[in-house]
Amino acid sequence: MIVIIGLVILIIAVVVAVVGVLTNSGSGHALNHGFAVFGYHVTGSTGTLFLYGVVVGAVALLGLCLLLVGARRTSRRGKLARRGLSQSRSQTAALKKERDDLIDRHDSINRDATDGPAAPSRTAPGS
Repeated sequence: MIVIIGLVILIIAVVVAVVGVLTNSGSGHALNHGFAVFGYHVTGSTGTLFLYGVVVGAVALLGLCLLLVGARRTSRRGKLARRGLSQSRSQTAALKKERDDLIDRHDSINRDATDGPAAPSRTAPGS
């Protein structure tokens, strides 16, 4: 979500800056005259123009920072998920091995019980 907000802010700042530059180019828009952005005419000095440029740059920087923070956060979540998956797989493998060992022991005990010692013969004494 933060990535999307950051990207939107960054795109808006870039569009405002580009429109401001393109609409105020040429000999008719010298810096000592007013300038316009999206049809809004701003009058002032070159310092005012510079101040607006700083504000637009700060907004662009804020958007870029939000974009990078969101990307880092998403990356960190992915890394933690992969680590958890790896641990889960190793635990599952260990439990499967333990289960197979128990089954083998149980089978060998059952085999020994059925094969057990030889049963005494039922012949009568003296025959």
